[in-house]
Amino acid sequence: MKSKKPKMKGPKIDKILVSVLQRRFKSITEEMGLTLLRTTRSPILNEARDFVTGLYDARGRMLEQTEYIPVLAFALQPVCQYIVKYFRDEIFPGDVILHNDVFTCGNQLADIAVFKPIFYKGTLVAWAACKGHQADVGGAVSGGYNPQAREVWQEGLRIPPVKIYEKGQFRKDVWNLIFSNIRYSIVEEDIRAEMGGCVVGERGILSLLNRYGREVFESHIEYLFNSTEKMMRTEIEVIPDGRYQGESYVYYDGFHEGSKFKISLTIQVKGSNIYFDYTGTDPQTEGFVNAPYAASVSAITLTFLMLVNPDMPHNDGMMRPVHIHIPEGTFLNVKFPGASTFGNSITGPHADAILKALSRALPQRVTAGWNRMLAFAISGKDPRKNAPYVDILFNALKGGSGATYGVDGYDHIGLINCAGGILAQDPEMFELTTPHLLLKHEYVTDSAGAGQWRGGLGVETIFKIYGQEVTGVVFGDGVEEAARAFGLFSGKAGSLNKLELTYPDGYLHTPKSKDVIRGIPKGTIFHEIAGGGEDTETH
Repeated sequence: MKSKKPKMKGPKIDKILVSVLQRRFKSITEEMGLTLLRTTRSPILNEARDFVTGLYDARGRMLEQTEYIPVLAFALQPVCQYIVKYFRDEIFPGDVILHNDVFTCGNQLADIAVFKPIFYKGTLVAWAACKGHQADVGGAVSGGYNPQAREVWQEGLRIPPVKIYEKGQFRKDVWNLIFSNIRYSIVEEDIRAEMGGCVVGERGILSLLNRYGREVFESHIEYLFNSTEKMMRTEIEVIPDGRYQGESYVYYDGFHEGSKFKISLTIQVKGSNIYFDYTGTDPQTEGFVNAPYAASVSAITLTFLMLVNPDMPHNDGMMRPVHIHIPEGTFLNVKFPGASTFGNSITGPHADAILKALSRALPQRVTAGWNRMLAFAISGKDPRKNAPYVDILFNALKGGSGATYGVDGYDHIGLINCAGGILAQDPEMFELTTPHLLLKHEYVTDSAGAGQWRGGLGVETIFKIYGQEVTGVVFGDGVEEAARAFGLFSGKAGSLNKLELTYPDGYLHTPKSKDVIRGIPKGTIFHEIAGGGEDTETH
Protein backbone atom coordinates (compact mmCIF):
# COMPACT_ATOMS: atom_id res chain seq x y z
CA MET A 1 0.00 0.00 0.00
CA LYS A 2 1.14 3.50 -0.82
CA SER A 3 1.55 5.67 2.15
CA LYS A 4 -0.69 8.71 2.24
CA LYS A 5 1.00 12.05 1.89
CA PRO A 6 0.50 14.23 4.92
CA LYS A 7 -1.91 17.10 4.33
CA MET A 8 -0.20 20.42 3.96
CA LYS A 9 -1.39 22.90 6.52
CA GLY A 10 -1.39 26.65 6.12
CA PRO A 11 0.05 29.00 8.69
CA LYS A 12 -1.48 28.91 12.16
CA ILE A 13 -4.10 31.59 12.64
CA ASP A 14 -3.22 34.24 15.19
CA LYS A 15 -6.54 35.77 16.24
CA ILE A 16 -4.83 38.82 17.65
CA LEU A 17 -3.11 39.37 14.31
CA VAL A 18 -6.50 39.10 12.57
CA SER A 19 -7.73 41.99 14.71
CA VAL A 20 -4.53 43.94 14.14
CA LEU A 21 -4.85 43.53 10.37
CA GLN A 22 -8.50 44.61 10.42
CA ARG A 23 -7.66 47.77 12.32
CA ARG A 24 -4.66 48.44 10.11
CA PHE A 25 -6.81 48.12 6.99
CA LYS A 26 -9.17 50.67 8.50
CA SER A 27 -6.36 53.08 9.36
CA ILE A 28 -4.89 52.80 5.86
CA THR A 29 -8.22 53.79 4.31
CA GLU A 30 -8.40 56.69 6.76
CA GLU A 31 -4.92 57.80 5.66
CA MET A 32 -6.14 57.64 2.07
CA GLY A 33 -9.08 59.84 3.05
CA LEU A 34 -6.82 62.39 4.73
CA THR A 35 -4.80 62.51 1.52
CA LEU A 36 -7.93 63.44 -0.45
CA LEU A 37 -8.95 66.06 2.11
CA ARG A 38 -5.57 67.75 1.75
CA THR A 39 -5.07 67.48 -2.01
CA THR A 40 -8.45 67.79 -3.75
CA ARG A 41 -9.50 71.18 -5.12
CA SER A 42 -13.29 71.08 -5.35
CA PRO A 43 -15.27 72.08 -2.23
CA ILE A 44 -17.51 69.10 -3.00
CA LEU A 45 -14.56 66.96 -1.96
CA ASN A 46 -12.37 68.90 0.47
CA GLU A 47 -15.22 70.69 2.26
CA ALA A 48 -18.24 68.40 1.97
CA ARG A 49 -16.11 65.18 1.89
CA ASP A 50 -18.19 63.59 -0.88
CA PHE A 51 -15.78 60.69 -1.41
CA VAL A 52 -14.79 57.23 -0.15
CA THR A 53 -11.65 55.14 0.10
CA GLY A 54 -11.26 51.38 0.17
CA LEU A 55 -9.00 48.32 0.03
CA TYR A 56 -9.86 45.05 -1.73
CA ASP A 57 -8.13 41.69 -2.11
CA ALA A 58 -6.86 40.30 -5.42
CA ARG A 59 -10.36 39.04 -6.31
CA GLY A 60 -11.95 42.40 -5.54
CA ARG A 61 -13.42 41.41 -2.19
CA MET A 62 -13.73 44.23 0.33
CA LEU A 63 -11.01 44.32 2.99
CA GLU A 64 -12.12 47.60 4.57
CA GLN A 65 -13.45 51.05 3.69
CA THR A 66 -13.70 54.53 5.12
CA GLU A 67 -17.23 55.49 4.21
CA TYR A 68 -17.37 59.26 4.18
CA ILE A 69 -20.36 58.71 1.85
CA PRO A 70 -21.69 55.16 2.33
CA VAL A 71 -23.79 55.07 -0.83
CA LEU A 72 -20.61 55.51 -2.86
CA ALA A 73 -18.54 53.13 -0.75
CA PHE A 74 -20.66 50.03 -1.07
CA ALA A 75 -20.63 50.34 -4.85
CA LEU A 76 -16.83 49.94 -5.01
CA GLN A 77 -16.60 46.19 -4.34
CA PRO A 78 -18.78 45.15 -7.30
CA VAL A 79 -16.83 47.51 -9.58
CA CYS A 80 -13.51 46.08 -8.41
CA GLN A 81 -14.76 42.55 -9.05
CA TYR A 82 -15.98 43.60 -12.49
CA ILE A 83 -12.57 45.11 -13.32
CA VAL A 84 -10.83 41.88 -12.29
CA LYS A 85 -13.03 39.90 -14.68
CA TYR A 86 -12.84 42.54 -17.42
CA PHE A 87 -9.04 42.71 -17.66
CA ARG A 88 -8.29 39.15 -16.45
CA ASP A 89 -4.58 38.51 -17.20
CA GLU A 90 -4.01 42.05 -18.48
CA ILE A 91 -3.55 43.66 -15.07
CA PHE A 92 0.03 44.79 -14.48
CA PRO A 93 2.12 46.58 -11.86
CA GLY A 94 1.84 50.32 -12.44
CA ASP A 95 -1.70 50.20 -13.89
CA VAL A 96 -4.23 52.86 -12.88
CA ILE A 97 -7.85 52.37 -13.93
CA LEU A 98 -10.75 54.83 -14.09
CA HIS A 99 -14.43 53.89 -13.90
CA ASN A 100 -17.86 55.50 -13.45
CA ASP A 101 -20.21 53.52 -15.72
CA VAL A 102 -23.59 52.81 -14.10
CA PHE A 103 -24.20 49.82 -16.36
CA THR A 104 -21.04 48.07 -15.21
CA CYS A 105 -21.64 48.31 -11.45
CA GLY A 106 -21.18 52.08 -10.96
CA ASN A 107 -23.63 54.07 -8.86
CA GLN A 108 -23.56 57.50 -10.57
CA LEU A 109 -21.66 58.98 -13.51
CA ALA A 110 -20.42 61.96 -11.48
CA ASP A 111 -18.85 59.57 -8.95
CA ILE A 112 -15.59 58.70 -10.70
CA ALA A 113 -13.43 55.98 -9.16
CA VAL A 114 -9.70 55.30 -9.42
CA PHE A 115 -8.46 51.72 -8.91
CA LYS A 116 -4.81 50.73 -8.47
CA PRO A 117 -3.73 47.07 -8.42
CA ILE A 118 -1.17 46.19 -5.73
CA PHE A 119 1.53 43.66 -6.61
CA TYR A 120 3.88 41.89 -4.21
CA LYS A 121 6.87 40.06 -5.67
CA GLY A 122 5.17 39.99 -9.07
CA THR A 123 1.79 38.69 -7.85
CA LEU A 124 -1.46 40.66 -7.65
CA VAL A 125 -2.43 40.68 -3.98
CA ALA A 126 -4.83 43.59 -3.46
CA TRP A 127 -6.41 46.79 -4.81
CA ALA A 128 -6.62 50.35 -3.53
CA ALA A 129 -9.53 52.51 -4.66
CA CYS A 130 -10.85 56.06 -4.22
CA LYS A 131 -14.14 57.40 -5.51
CA GLY A 132 -15.26 61.02 -5.39
CA HIS A 133 -18.12 63.13 -6.66
CA GLN A 134 -16.65 65.28 -9.41
CA ALA A 135 -17.57 68.87 -10.25
CA ASP A 136 -18.52 67.86 -13.80
CA VAL A 137 -18.77 64.75 -15.94
CA GLY A 138 -19.83 66.22 -19.28
CA GLY A 139 -23.35 65.72 -20.58
CA ALA A 140 -25.98 68.29 -21.42
CA VAL A 141 -25.85 70.24 -18.13
CA SER A 142 -22.73 71.31 -16.23
CA GLY A 143 -22.29 69.95 -12.74
CA GLY A 144 -23.36 66.36 -13.36
CA TYR A 145 -27.15 66.57 -12.80
CA ASN A 146 -29.68 66.83 -15.61
CA PRO A 147 -33.32 66.44 -14.52
CA GLN A 148 -34.32 66.71 -18.20
CA ALA A 149 -32.35 63.62 -19.23
CA ARG A 150 -34.21 60.69 -20.75
CA GLU A 151 -31.18 58.47 -21.42
CA VAL A 152 -27.74 57.95 -19.95
CA TRP A 153 -25.85 59.81 -22.72
CA GLN A 154 -27.66 63.04 -21.81
CA GLU A 155 -26.34 62.77 -18.25
CA GLY A 156 -22.61 62.59 -18.79
CA LEU A 157 -19.61 60.71 -20.09
CA ARG A 158 -19.68 56.96 -19.45
CA ILE A 159 -16.28 55.62 -18.44
CA PRO A 160 -16.15 51.81 -18.47
CA PRO A 161 -12.92 50.34 -17.04
CA VAL A 162 -10.06 52.15 -18.81
CA LYS A 163 -6.36 52.39 -18.05
CA ILE A 164 -4.89 55.86 -17.74
CA TYR A 165 -1.59 54.33 -16.66
CA GLU A 166 -0.42 50.99 -18.03
CA LYS A 167 2.68 49.32 -16.63
CA GLY A 168 3.61 52.69 -15.14
CA GLN A 169 3.33 54.58 -18.43
CA PHE A 170 0.93 57.52 -18.61
CA ARG A 171 -1.60 57.11 -21.45
CA LYS A 172 -1.86 60.72 -22.57
CA ASP A 173 -4.23 59.92 -25.44
CA VAL A 174 -6.76 58.21 -23.15
CA TRP A 175 -6.48 60.98 -20.55
CA ASN A 176 -7.09 63.68 -23.16
CA LEU A 177 -10.03 61.79 -24.65
CA ILE A 178 -11.75 61.67 -21.26
CA PHE A 179 -11.06 65.20 -20.11
CA SER A 180 -11.83 66.78 -23.46
CA ASN A 181 -15.42 65.77 -22.65
CA ILE A 182 -15.43 67.28 -19.14
CA ARG A 183 -15.90 71.02 -18.67
CA TYR A 184 -13.70 71.94 -15.73
CA SER A 185 -9.95 71.43 -15.33
CA ILE A 186 -10.48 71.04 -11.58
CA VAL A 187 -11.77 67.52 -12.29
CA GLU A 188 -8.38 66.50 -13.70
CA GLU A 189 -6.71 67.80 -10.56
CA ASP A 190 -9.12 65.92 -8.30
CA ILE A 191 -8.65 62.67 -10.21
CA ARG A 192 -4.90 63.06 -9.73
CA ALA A 193 -5.60 63.47 -6.01
CA GLU A 194 -7.55 60.19 -6.06
CA MET A 195 -4.58 58.54 -7.74
CA GLY A 196 -2.39 59.83 -4.91
CA GLY A 197 -4.81 58.38 -2.37
CA CYS A 198 -4.46 54.98 -4.03
CA VAL A 199 -0.65 55.22 -3.82
CA VAL A 200 -1.00 55.77 -0.06
CA GLY A 201 -3.17 52.65 0.12
CA GLU A 202 -0.63 50.67 -1.89
CA ARG A 203 2.20 51.69 0.45
CA GLY A 204 0.17 50.62 3.48
CA ILE A 205 -0.63 47.17 2.11
CA LEU A 206 2.96 46.57 0.97
CA SER A 207 4.24 47.45 4.44
CA LEU A 208 1.99 44.71 5.87
CA LEU A 209 3.15 42.18 3.29
CA ASN A 210 6.79 43.00 3.94
CA ARG A 211 6.22 42.43 7.64
CA TYR A 212 4.06 39.31 7.63
CA GLY A 213 4.48 37.73 4.21
CA ARG A 214 1.85 36.88 1.62
CA GLU A 215 0.82 33.48 3.00
CA VAL A 216 0.09 34.80 6.48
CA PHE A 217 -1.59 37.90 5.01
CA GLU A 218 -4.00 35.92 2.80
CA SER A 219 -4.84 33.19 5.34
CA HIS A 220 -5.69 35.76 7.99
CA ILE A 221 -7.85 37.70 5.52
CA GLU A 222 -9.93 34.56 4.93
CA TYR A 223 -10.32 34.10 8.67
CA LEU A 224 -11.36 37.77 8.98
CA PHE A 225 -14.02 37.33 6.29
CA ASN A 226 -15.38 34.18 7.96
CA SER A 227 -15.41 35.83 11.39
CA THR A 228 -17.31 38.83 10.04
CA GLU A 229 -19.83 36.53 8.38
CA LYS A 230 -20.42 34.83 11.74
CA MET A 231 -20.93 38.22 13.38
CA MET A 232 -23.53 39.20 10.79
CA ARG A 233 -25.32 35.87 11.06
CA THR A 234 -25.48 36.31 14.83
CA GLU A 235 -27.07 39.75 14.32
CA ILE A 236 -29.65 38.38 11.87
CA GLU A 237 -30.57 35.52 14.22
CA VAL A 238 -31.71 38.14 16.74
CA ILE A 239 -34.43 39.23 14.29
CA PRO A 240 -37.54 37.05 14.67
CA ASP A 241 -38.13 34.79 11.67
CA GLY A 242 -40.91 36.05 9.46
CA ARG A 243 -41.96 38.21 6.54
CA TYR A 244 -41.97 41.98 6.95
CA GLN A 245 -43.41 44.36 4.39
CA GLY A 246 -42.77 48.02 3.79
CA GLU A 247 -43.44 50.53 1.07
CA SER A 248 -42.48 54.05 0.18
CA TYR A 249 -42.90 56.52 -2.69
CA VAL A 250 -40.72 58.80 -4.75
CA TYR A 251 -42.51 61.88 -6.10
CA TYR A 252 -42.31 63.52 -9.54
CA ASP A 253 -40.02 62.28 -12.30
CA GLY A 254 -39.31 65.69 -13.80
CA PHE A 255 -41.80 65.25 -16.65
CA HIS A 256 -45.24 64.28 -15.34
CA GLU A 257 -46.88 66.51 -12.75
CA GLY A 258 -48.22 64.56 -9.79
CA SER A 259 -46.37 61.39 -10.69
CA LYS A 260 -45.25 59.06 -7.93
CA PHE A 261 -43.45 55.74 -7.91
CA LYS A 262 -43.84 52.94 -5.42
CA ILE A 263 -41.08 50.99 -3.70
CA SER A 264 -42.54 47.64 -2.67
CA LEU A 265 -40.41 45.59 -0.29
CA THR A 266 -40.76 42.22 1.41
CA ILE A 267 -38.05 41.29 3.89
CA GLN A 268 -37.89 37.65 4.92
CA VAL A 269 -35.77 36.43 7.81
CA LYS A 270 -34.89 32.74 7.95
CA GLY A 271 -32.49 31.79 10.71
CA SER A 272 -29.20 33.54 9.94
CA ASN A 273 -30.18 34.70 6.45
CA ILE A 274 -32.12 37.80 5.40
CA TYR A 275 -33.79 38.34 2.01
CA PHE A 276 -34.77 41.66 0.43
CA ASP A 277 -37.31 41.22 -2.39
CA TYR A 278 -38.53 44.20 -4.45
CA THR A 279 -41.08 42.39 -6.58
CA GLY A 280 -43.96 44.81 -7.22
CA THR A 281 -41.81 47.94 -7.34
CA ASP A 282 -42.89 50.33 -10.11
CA PRO A 283 -41.23 50.26 -13.56
CA GLN A 284 -38.41 52.68 -14.31
CA THR A 285 -39.35 56.28 -14.96
CA GLU A 286 -39.06 58.26 -18.17
CA GLY A 287 -36.54 60.61 -16.62
CA PHE A 288 -33.53 60.39 -14.31
CA VAL A 289 -35.49 59.29 -11.23
CA ASN A 290 -34.07 55.78 -11.42
CA ALA A 291 -31.28 53.96 -9.62
CA PRO A 292 -28.69 51.61 -11.07
CA TYR A 293 -28.53 48.27 -9.31
CA ALA A 294 -25.30 49.20 -7.47
CA ALA A 295 -26.85 52.31 -5.92
CA SER A 296 -29.87 50.34 -4.69
CA VAL A 297 -27.71 47.61 -3.17
CA SER A 298 -25.69 50.33 -1.45
CA ALA A 299 -28.91 51.80 -0.06
CA ILE A 300 -29.91 48.43 1.36
CA THR A 301 -26.47 47.84 2.82
CA LEU A 302 -26.03 51.18 4.56
CA THR A 303 -29.57 51.14 5.99
CA PHE A 304 -29.32 47.58 7.29
CA LEU A 305 -25.91 48.27 8.85
CA MET A 306 -27.56 50.99 10.94
CA LEU A 307 -29.58 48.24 12.65
CA VAL A 308 -26.79 45.83 13.59
CA ASN A 309 -23.61 45.87 15.68
CA PRO A 310 -21.82 49.14 14.84
CA ASP A 311 -18.44 47.55 15.59
CA MET A 312 -18.79 45.00 12.81
CA PRO A 313 -15.88 45.16 10.33
CA HIS A 314 -16.94 46.26 6.87
CA ASN A 315 -15.61 43.57 4.59
CA ASP A 316 -16.79 40.88 2.20
CA GLY A 317 -17.99 38.60 4.97
CA MET A 318 -20.72 40.91 6.24
CA MET A 319 -22.81 40.59 3.05
CA ARG A 320 -22.74 36.80 2.68
CA PRO A 321 -25.99 36.22 4.64
CA VAL A 322 -27.76 39.11 2.84
CA HIS A 323 -29.70 38.17 -0.30
CA ILE A 324 -31.17 40.78 -2.64
CA HIS A 325 -33.65 40.57 -5.52
CA ILE A 326 -34.46 43.74 -7.47
CA PRO A 327 -36.19 43.04 -10.80
CA GLU A 328 -34.46 44.66 -13.77
CA GLY A 329 -36.53 47.40 -15.37
CA THR A 330 -37.91 48.70 -12.09
CA PHE A 331 -36.86 52.19 -11.07
CA LEU A 332 -34.55 50.63 -8.45
CA ASN A 333 -32.71 48.64 -11.13
CA VAL A 334 -32.76 50.74 -14.30
CA LYS A 335 -32.46 48.97 -17.61
CA PHE A 336 -30.04 50.25 -20.26
CA PRO A 337 -30.00 52.97 -21.54
CA GLY A 338 -32.18 54.69 -18.94
CA ALA A 339 -31.10 57.83 -17.09
CA SER A 340 -30.29 57.37 -13.41
CA THR A 341 -28.39 60.31 -11.88
CA PHE A 342 -31.05 60.67 -9.17
CA GLY A 343 -30.32 57.10 -8.05
CA ASN A 344 -28.15 58.01 -5.03
CA SER A 345 -30.91 60.35 -3.83
CA ILE A 346 -33.52 57.56 -3.98
CA THR A 347 -31.70 56.11 -0.96
CA GLY A 348 -33.87 58.30 1.30
CA PRO A 349 -37.27 56.91 0.28
CA HIS A 350 -35.66 53.48 -0.22
CA ALA A 351 -34.47 53.51 3.39
CA ASP A 352 -37.99 54.54 4.46
CA ALA A 353 -39.36 51.25 3.11
CA ILE A 354 -36.67 49.24 4.93
CA LEU A 355 -37.16 51.04 8.24
CA LYS A 356 -40.94 50.70 8.07
CA ALA A 357 -40.67 46.98 7.30
CA LEU A 358 -38.26 46.25 10.15
CA SER A 359 -40.00 48.50 12.67
CA ARG A 360 -42.14 45.49 13.66
CA ALA A 361 -39.13 43.25 14.15
CA LEU A 362 -36.65 45.74 15.64
CA PRO A 363 -38.74 48.54 17.20
CA GLN A 364 -35.92 49.73 19.46
CA ARG A 365 -33.30 49.83 16.70
CA VAL A 366 -34.97 51.50 13.72
CA THR A 367 -35.13 55.24 13.31
CA ALA A 368 -38.14 57.22 12.20
CA GLY A 369 -37.96 58.92 8.82
CA TRP A 370 -35.08 61.20 7.84
CA ASN A 371 -35.60 64.44 5.95
CA ARG A 372 -35.43 63.83 2.22
CA MET A 373 -32.93 65.65 0.06
CA LEU A 374 -33.75 68.83 -1.84
CA ALA A 375 -30.47 69.81 -3.48
CA PHE A 376 -29.39 72.77 -5.57
CA ALA A 377 -26.32 72.53 -7.80
CA ILE A 378 -25.14 75.92 -8.99
CA SER A 379 -22.64 76.77 -11.72
CA GLY A 380 -21.56 79.90 -13.54
CA LYS A 381 -18.71 82.37 -13.77
CA ASP A 382 -16.98 83.91 -10.78
CA PRO A 383 -16.33 87.56 -11.74
CA ARG A 384 -13.65 87.90 -9.04
CA LYS A 385 -11.49 85.28 -10.73
CA ASN A 386 -12.89 85.40 -14.26
CA ALA A 387 -13.18 81.63 -13.97
CA PRO A 388 -15.99 79.05 -13.92
CA TYR A 389 -17.29 77.68 -10.63
CA VAL A 390 -19.63 74.89 -9.61
CA ASP A 391 -20.93 73.77 -6.24
CA ILE A 392 -23.56 71.53 -4.70
CA LEU A 393 -25.01 73.45 -1.78
CA PHE A 394 -24.49 70.85 0.91
CA ASN A 395 -24.77 73.49 3.62
CA ALA A 396 -28.38 74.15 2.59
CA LEU A 397 -29.68 70.61 1.98
CA LYS A 398 -28.82 68.97 5.30
CA GLY A 399 -32.07 68.39 7.21
CA GLY A 400 -32.63 66.38 10.37
CA SER A 401 -32.47 62.66 11.04
CA GLY A 402 -35.20 60.50 12.48
CA ALA A 403 -35.34 59.73 16.18
CA THR A 404 -34.79 56.28 17.58
CA TYR A 405 -35.70 54.57 20.84
CA GLY A 406 -34.30 56.62 23.69
CA VAL A 407 -32.50 59.17 21.53
CA ASP A 408 -33.57 62.35 19.71
CA GLY A 409 -32.64 62.70 16.06
CA TYR A 410 -29.52 64.56 14.98
CA ASP A 411 -29.92 68.19 13.92
CA HIS A 412 -28.71 69.21 10.45
CA ILE A 413 -27.02 65.83 9.87
CA GLY A 414 -27.96 65.55 6.23
CA LEU A 415 -29.03 62.60 4.16
CA ILE A 416 -29.39 58.97 5.17
CA ASN A 417 -27.39 57.94 2.07
CA CYS A 418 -24.50 59.91 3.57
CA ALA A 419 -25.29 58.81 7.15
CA GLY A 420 -23.76 61.98 8.49
CA GLY A 421 -20.69 61.83 6.27
CA ILE A 422 -21.30 64.98 4.25
CA LEU A 423 -20.25 68.10 6.10
CA ALA A 424 -21.76 71.55 5.77
CA GLN A 425 -19.35 73.91 4.06
CA ASP A 426 -17.50 76.37 6.25
CA PRO A 427 -19.20 79.77 5.76
CA GLU A 428 -15.95 81.61 5.05
CA MET A 429 -14.74 78.95 2.61
CA PHE A 430 -18.18 79.03 0.98
CA GLU A 431 -17.78 82.74 0.25
CA LEU A 432 -14.15 82.36 -0.84
CA THR A 433 -14.76 79.55 -3.32
CA THR A 434 -18.08 80.77 -4.75
CA PRO A 435 -19.36 84.29 -5.59
CA HIS A 436 -22.08 84.19 -2.92
CA LEU A 437 -22.71 86.23 0.23
CA LEU A 438 -24.14 84.14 3.07
CA LEU A 439 -26.94 86.03 4.86
CA LYS A 440 -28.44 83.37 7.13
CA HIS A 441 -27.65 79.79 8.08
CA GLU A 442 -29.32 78.49 11.25
CA TYR A 443 -31.58 75.83 12.71
CA VAL A 444 -35.31 76.01 12.01
CA THR A 445 -37.27 76.13 15.26
CA ASP A 446 -39.92 73.39 15.62
CA SER A 447 -39.02 71.80 12.28
CA ALA A 448 -39.15 68.36 13.91
CA GLY A 449 -42.59 67.20 15.03
CA ALA A 450 -43.66 66.32 18.57
CA GLY A 451 -42.95 62.91 20.06
CA GLN A 452 -41.41 61.16 23.04
CA TRP A 453 -38.09 61.49 21.18
CA ARG A 454 -38.04 64.24 18.59
CA GLY A 455 -36.39 64.12 15.19
CA GLY A 456 -33.46 66.31 14.26
CA LEU A 457 -33.94 69.98 13.41
CA GLY A 458 -33.72 71.23 9.85
CA VAL A 459 -31.81 74.29 8.71
CA GLU A 460 -32.59 77.56 6.91
CA THR A 461 -30.07 79.02 4.45
CA ILE A 462 -30.20 82.39 2.67
CA PHE A 463 -27.48 83.84 0.45
CA LYS A 464 -27.08 86.38 -2.34
CA ILE A 465 -25.75 85.32 -5.74
CA TYR A 466 -23.02 87.47 -7.31
CA GLY A 467 -22.05 85.03 -10.07
CA GLN A 468 -22.51 85.55 -13.80
CA GLU A 469 -24.15 83.25 -16.38
CA VAL A 470 -25.56 81.24 -13.48
CA THR A 471 -27.48 78.00 -13.89
CA GLY A 472 -29.19 76.21 -11.02
CA VAL A 473 -30.21 72.56 -11.05
CA VAL A 474 -32.77 71.35 -8.53
CA PHE A 475 -32.84 67.63 -7.77
CA GLY A 476 -34.68 66.37 -4.77
CA ASP A 477 -37.82 65.40 -2.96
CA GLY A 478 -39.68 66.22 0.20
CA VAL A 479 -41.76 69.15 -1.05
CA GLU A 480 -44.99 67.12 -1.24
CA GLU A 481 -47.08 66.74 1.90
CA ALA A 482 -46.86 62.95 1.68
CA ALA A 483 -43.06 63.12 1.47
CA ARG A 484 -42.56 64.48 4.97
CA ALA A 485 -40.21 62.32 7.03
CA PHE A 486 -42.51 59.74 8.64
CA GLY A 487 -43.09 59.20 12.35
CA LEU A 488 -43.11 55.83 14.10
CA PHE A 489 -45.37 54.51 16.85
CA SER A 490 -47.56 57.67 16.87
CA GLY A 491 -44.62 60.06 16.52
CA LYS A 492 -45.40 63.15 14.46
CA ALA A 493 -44.13 64.17 11.03
CA GLY A 494 -41.28 66.58 10.38
CA SER A 495 -41.45 69.73 8.28
CA LEU A 496 -41.37 70.04 4.50
CA ASN A 497 -38.51 71.17 2.33
CA LYS A 498 -38.81 74.58 0.66
CA LEU A 499 -36.78 76.36 -2.02
CA GLU A 500 -37.30 79.87 -3.45
CA LEU A 501 -35.36 82.33 -5.59
CA THR A 502 -36.12 86.05 -5.34
CA TYR A 503 -34.85 87.92 -8.40
CA PRO A 504 -33.57 91.52 -8.19
CA ASP A 505 -36.82 92.83 -9.67
CA GLY A 506 -38.79 91.19 -6.85
CA TYR A 507 -40.06 88.21 -8.86
CA LEU A 508 -40.39 85.12 -6.64
CA HIS A 509 -39.56 81.86 -8.42
CA THR A 510 -40.40 78.55 -6.77
CA PRO A 511 -38.66 75.78 -8.72
CA LYS A 512 -40.01 72.27 -9.06
CA SER A 513 -38.24 69.50 -7.16
CA LYS A 514 -36.55 68.43 -10.41
CA ASP A 515 -35.74 71.48 -12.50
CA VAL A 516 -33.11 73.37 -14.51
CA ILE A 517 -33.07 77.17 -14.09
CA ARG A 518 -30.88 78.99 -16.59
CA GLY A 519 -29.91 82.65 -16.58
CA ILE A 520 -30.30 83.36 -12.87
CA PRO A 521 -29.53 87.11 -12.61
CA LYS A 522 -26.85 88.59 -10.40
CA GLY A 523 -28.31 89.79 -7.10
CA THR A 524 -30.81 86.91 -6.79
CA ILE A 525 -31.56 85.79 -3.22
CA PHE A 526 -31.47 82.02 -2.62
CA HIS A 527 -33.66 80.75 0.22
CA GLU A 528 -33.92 77.09 1.26
CA ILE A 529 -35.37 75.29 4.24
CA ALA A 530 -34.24 71.69 4.73
CA GLY A 531 -36.91 70.03 6.83
CA GLY A 532 -36.57 68.22 10.14
CA GLY A 533 -36.58 64.50 10.86
CA GLU A 534 -39.40 62.45 12.30
CA ASP A 535 -40.23 61.57 15.87
CA THR A 536 -40.78 58.26 17.57
CA GLU A 537 -42.63 57.14 20.67
CA THR A 538 -42.51 54.03 22.81
CA HIS A 539 -43.76 50.98 20.93
